Amino acid sequence: MLGFIGCGTMGGTLLEGIIKNQLVAPEKIVIFDQDAGKMLSLKDKLEVNTATNVQSLCLETQKIFLAVKPQDMKELLLEMKPVLNAGHLLISVAAGLYISFFQKHLGKSVKIIRIMPNTPCLVGEGMSVISRSQAVSEGEEKEIAALMGSLGKVISLEEKHMSAVTGLSGSGPAYIFLVMEALADGGVEMGLSRDVALFLAAQTVLGAAKMFLQTGEHPAIMKNKVTSPGGTTSAGLLALEEGAVKASLIKAVIQSAQKEKNMLLEK
Repeated sequence: MLGFIGCGTMGGTLLEGIIKNQLVAPEKIVIFDQDAGKMLSLKDKLEVNTATNVQSLCLETQKIFLAVKPQDMKELLLEMKPVLNAGHLLISVAAGLYISFFQKHLGKSVKIIRIMPNTPCLVGEGMSVISRSQAVSEGEEKEIAALMGSLGKVISLEEKHMSAVTGLSGSGPAYIFLVMEALADGGVEMGLSRDVALFLAAQTVLGAAKMFLQTGEHPAIMKNKVTSPGGTTSAGLLALEEGAVKASLIKAVIQSAQKEKNMLLEK
């Protein structure tokens, strides 16, 4: 049986993706959320089972996704601890909580997989990065990676890279939304309607990303291929260089990653 504690945006997305892709049958899933209305709504929609409390869910399931807010995780772990056993595998999608956090509250032998997903999981195009504790087997990691694969791409990295992952792919969608908004604003300034400008910006971002993923060419090479000497693209790139757009995006990743590290130190 598979369990879900926390059925908010990310927890609900994971749950629906797993069922939609028929990776686990609804009758083999148990969910719990403090918001009873939300939990019952998902029960009716997805035909999953519900638990009356955290401990009853732990007793019914062996693999449990933890999708509560980081500030609520300590209380949750202390509630779970009395009924956990060596067979339980915990999968956390909470930002800023390292494996050592779970080991501190549940013991060094706890089996924990840490996942950093991002919001495009909502449309099946997410980027998820997985790290596992030493107690987790390679087979268990692959099983969870397969579940996350229903929501997009998945890779495994050592946990020391998770801050950089948070700054890049975890927070990255927000940076791209800002770029899309800015491109659209430029289009509107030049006479396009808002709807048309946003559509052009979105499809341009999507197409450019797909070109890179399919060709594997370095972005700098691809950029040069569409930049004619003295042309319109060259003029636009000059404006971006003057505005330090590249440097700003680099700083955005660095500062987001550093914030994630600072969050860890504060716990």
